[in-house]
Amino acid sequence: MTSSFKHIAMLSTHGYFDPIPLLGETDTGGQVLYVLELSKALARKGIKVDIYTRWFDRNRQQINPLKDCPDVRVIRIPAGSWEFVIKEEIYKLLPELTENLTSFIKKNNLDYDLFHGHYVDAGIVTIDLEKIFHKPAFFTAHSLGAWKRERMDGDYFKMELQYNFNHRISEEKRIFNTLQGHTVTSLLQLEKLRELYDYQGDNVEIIPPGVNIHKFKPLAPGEPPRKTGLPEKYIFCLSRVDSNKGYDLLLNAFARVCKEIDDIYLVTGGGSAHPQPREQEVLDMMHRIMKEKCIEDKIVFVGHVEENLMASYYQNARFFVMPSIFEPFGMTAQEAMASGIPVIASRFGGIKTVLTHEKDGLLIDPKNEDEFAAAMIRLLEDETYRDKISKAASILIRRNFSWEAMANRHLAFYNRYC
Repeated sequence: MTSSFKHIAMLSTHGYFDPIPLLGETDTGGQVLYVLELSKALARKGIKVDIYTRWFDRNRQQINPLKDCPDVRVIRIPAGSWEFVIKEEIYKLLPELTENLTSFIKKNNLDYDLFHGHYVDAGIVTIDLEKIFHKPAFFTAHSLGAWKRERMDGDYFKMELQYNFNHRISEEKRIFNTLQGHTVTSLLQLEKLRELYDYQGDNVEIIPPGVNIHKFKPLAPGEPPRKTGLPEKYIFCLSRVDSNKGYDLLLNAFARVCKEIDDIYLVTGGGSAHPQPREQEVLDMMHRIMKEKCIEDKIVFVGHVEENLMASYYQNARFFVMPSIFEPFGMTAQEAMASGIPVIASRFGGIKTVLTHEKDGLLIDPKNEDEFAAAMIRLLEDETYRDKISKAASILIRRNFSWEAMANRHLAFYNRYC
């Protein structure tokens, strides 16, 4: 698709946002990858893209062009002290961030065709930029606070203290009622937007995350697997370490699997080099379960997975698991499918609108230990069925979910509302 757009500003203001993302660091997951890959796909169509994020580390350059795509730049804007701030506490820094970002744009005589904010904090900034520069502005929520609160177990007041849900939801409503157009990643997310926010606007498009199908693909016939140092027979899970990711549910179900199949391992990727307190609580919980279930020698923590190893970690796994109790979409599941391995995912997440149960993946209730364990055992024991699911999954992703296709859909979306 040809486009009249020349220069776009993306905003993703929390987490560690780098040209090569440190996936698994605190607040640094699929959203970062989404914004990077979408920006690169737009750049391949002749559009320059600047991605604005918060600058909190003096050792990082303020302006970082992507080496493999110089028309995309990560631009860091200072706000607050030189320290990392989790996304639930970043609100107080947003006025200063907006002021400094505005000054940077004016000082460098930058003229953007549009602004696109990602997640609630960047959406707040995007509202102000729309007013200041009188340019079209768009929003992708990635996650909805009211939906996350609905799915999570726990004491209401403790969750409010930890996640600041009321303020987040109030700001999300303001963003939806202010900006020109919005994208959601799945039909399920759109339904939750209608139900929980009573938002009935017709300016919402469903545009799912894409996949780099040139990087994530099955092994070619006769191609030997790349040696990675991991066990020969393993299940793979890759995500941030957080309380909603279902690691406790996975470990309890995996312990059941180990009683039936003694040569299987669970490889978990993600997590920070220096965990924040909330992440450390989850890690401590995981180690307690591992000890109680006597599976400590069956779990391999790999932490941050280097970019050049990611495809091989997927390809060599028996299958991928995504046990989140709350997951608006789940890009890692798509990457696994594109790599030619089956996926077992929570039926409560947005990925259920992509895969079809028992055709190109398995959908389970991660809180049902029997169901979860049975699904894993089935894929481990039935190689023919596993191969059938794998091939169907790879074909589905390659046909419908490339980043090139998603870039075209975004350009059509922008044109519709500009």
